Amino acid sequence: MTSQSELFRTPGPSLPDGARLRTVATVHGLITFTLARSRRRSIGFVIGSEGLRVTAPYWVSLKQIDEAVLEKAEWIQKKLDFWRQRNETADQAQQSWLACTQLPYLGTTISIDIDAGARQARFDGDHFAPQVQDTLWLALPAEASAAQRRAAAAHWLQTQAQQYFDLRIHVLANNAGLQFQAWRLSRARARWGSCNSSGSIRLNWRLIHFTPDIIDYVIAHELAHLKQMNHSERFWQQVGMILPGYEAAMQKLKTTDMSALPALQA
Repeated sequence: MTSQSELFRTPGPSLPDGARLRTVATVHGLITFTLARSRRRSIGFVIGSEGLRVTAPYWVSLKQIDEAVLEKAEWIQKKLDFWRQRNETADQAQQSWLACTQLPYLGTTISIDIDAGARQARFDGDHFAPQVQDTLWLALPAEASAAQRRAAAAHWLQTQAQQYFDLRIHVLANNAGLQFQAWRLSRARARWGSCNSSGSIRLNWRLIHFTPDIIDYVIAHELAHLKQMNHSERFWQQVGMILPGYEAAMQKLKTTDMSALPALQA
């Protein structure tokens, strides 16, 4: 029977100078790793998309290295399983981008396809009121790679985010009698928005995946910081003044993991 670690991507044939492949049998299955030597004082473990890399001092014996791997076998196998699943998900995403795929846009799932004869991307629905049957046509050759398709889709989404967020931030600010210095799109990996003391606001472009109520909540949240640079009771009162009934959208956003969003190039 093939073990899970054997199914995991092993290091490629091009190894770093002086490195070698080594396999240790553990109760959790075979663990194959790249072994490299260095002047470090202890044995180091690094696990990533290519598997396990062990770096050990020159004076440490192979037996000691194997024993160190055995000691951490359960932890190593869990990490390898995590990266194996992540690699499989990435491979599936790569394949889906080579055919028709779908994306969440303003809370609706739209289709993505190719129009090899077009000069620019086009959307066959209402840009700010999409329906499930709508399609985004990317102006790419039929043989375009998955990376090209992802990049083209991301560019279109960012363009829509720029236009839609600009509309909504001005509407909400004007209704609340607030003035901000400037705003721009953000590509942050862990924040939906920000506002600094000078009144400059940043909004994560990936909010364009979500429903309008969530987008409005994030905008209202950042606008409220123009009055309260904190999260005090007064701050939340300010959010409520800008966007009454914001609580439902806030709760929905709290349950969203950024890593669950489509893998697009930003």
